[in-house]
Amino acid sequence: MDQLAVVTVGATLVCGALGVAGVHTYARGKEAQQALFDRLSDTGSLPLSGRPRRFARVDRRLRSTRLGRKLELRLASTGLDITPGEFFVYTAGAAIGLWAVAASLLAAFFGPIAAVVAVWSAFAFLNWQRQKRIEKFISQLPELSRILANATQAGLALRTALGMAADEMEAPAGEELAKVADKLAVGHSIDDALGELAERLPSRELVVLVTTLVLSNRAGGTVVSSLRNLTQTLEERKETRREVRTQLSQVTVTAYVVPLMGIGTLLLMNRIATGSLDRMTSSFWGQAAVVVAFALYGVGFFLIRRMSKIDV
Repeated sequence: MDQLAVVTVGATLVCGALGVAGVHTYARGKEAQQALFDRLSDTGSLPLSGRPRRFARVDRRLRSTRLGRKLELRLASTGLDITPGEFFVYTAGAAIGLWAVAASLLAAFFGPIAAVVAVWSAFAFLNWQRQKRIEKFISQLPELSRILANATQAGLALRTALGMAADEMEAPAGEELAKVADKLAVGHSIDDALGELAERLPSRELVVLVTTLVLSNRAGGTVVSSLRNLTQTLEERKETRREVRTQLSQVTVTAYVVPLMGIGTLLLMNRIATGSLDRMTSSFWGQAAVVVAFALYGVGFFLIRRMSKIDV
């Protein structure tokens, strides 16, 4: 009996040790798999912050769809440390929460409208973040062009010059050039690597720089003088864009203030006469009036933003 107990205890300890080792090996394998997936992703890896990724199952299923791949590309261009699965779950949670809040505070009719506004706001935030990143990248282009010109004049190859610029420059230029350097390191051509950069952060200035580098690399021309001239041009365009943005700041604020005034009027009316929105949306004509009003506010916002958009 004593021998059987010793064998049982020994077998239990061995099984426990093997179980712990198996769990540890499985966790390390999952981490290595995720790191490899991020590194080999077509859109480039997201910034690794060391935090555990949430909603991994939703993220895997979403990445396998066409919508998920488009969302992944958009998130990669914003520089946000968030996966498509996390963005999807957070947006859905916000839409459901705003639906419940609007239905309880205003009227049941405003619940779906609040949910649509929440989804639109989430994607509008991505567009704003992407545009902000593009603007910051454009402001770094003169410095980038200057670094590439100096490195090329010193006799360095264009691939080496891009890697050096990635190490010296701050985000977002440093991060984007690091992706280009990684593409070049695994065998991609300069045309493809720079072309993907222009697709992630589309702008006229970047297209001019990419075209200059690609043509100089193909024809073997004097890339130094071209980059010197391009640096001066980019500096002038940078100042012109700043002046145009300052002149149109009042128009931009107006585009946001007008819809907010309409929403504030609804809230004030419901505050003064409690239940007025509920009574107004209880009939078909009241619901139609609310939908038409919101549609007109949306058209006004779009037209104001469209007229104030000047490409320099």
